[in-house]
Amino acid sequence: MMKMTPVVKQLLIINIIFFIGCNLVPAAQVYFALFFPENPGFKFWQPITHMFMHGSVMHIAFNMFALYSFGSTLEHFWGGKKFLFFYISCGLGAALINYAVNYYFYQDALNTLLASGYNKVQILQLLDQGKIDTRWQQILTVSEFKHFTEAYFGTVVGASGAIYGLLVAFTFMFPNAELGIMFIPIPIKAKYFVPVYMLLYDGFFGILGNSFLGVADGVAHYAHIGGALFGFLIMWYWKKNQFNNNRWN
Repeated sequence: MMKMTPVVKQLLIINIIFFIGCNLVPAAQVYFALFFPENPGFKFWQPITHMFMHGSVMHIAFNMFALYSFGSTLEHFWGGKKFLFFYISCGLGAALINYAVNYYFYQDALNTLLASGYNKVQILQLLDQGKIDTRWQQILTVSEFKHFTEAYFGTVVGASGAIYGLLVAFTFMFPNAELGIMFIPIPIKAKYFVPVYMLLYDGFFGILGNSFLGVADGVAHYAHIGGALFGFLIMWYWKKNQFNNNRWN
């Protein structure tokens, strides 16, 4: 495997420090996890800090392994500054798309409640206190109520959005690279594995599966898609302009 590159190494260290620190001081999670911007818990630094937060050992282990595996290769070809720009941009893109989707669900449910005669100030006061009115469930569908409360009270942690951007970039640059996947006996080319994985895990089993079952799996699938989307757009722009001043290297 490729030797770990400098920026990847620093990102690994920061993630581990955040993980250990927040487990030693659980109250710190309130300040660094990404809250819904309408929630009083939101702080302006959270779109950055949430990228270094993880919910479990498996969560950070998977993300850091992916960061090392794909990030080191990309940094080797791009250099540290370009790699860090790409990584942070994908993480911010993940936060932005996640917020946009949650805001849509939040505003849609809020408008339904207002149309039914509820007072907006009273609704927001309850939410700000961390409470809900059970009567809202008589007006909203199960899905609407779930999305409404999850959007407002839920938090997002993890480097997954940025990691998804790295997966897209790796596929752009090395589409025929063969990836050895656990539990699959034969290597699969990146250009097949990455899109199929995202489609199945985040699209079919994630977004569609959660909506169909009416339950949440605790995974920010829209953030994953946001990171992948921003990764794709940046790579598309760089490739389009590779013969101008903005080159691959």
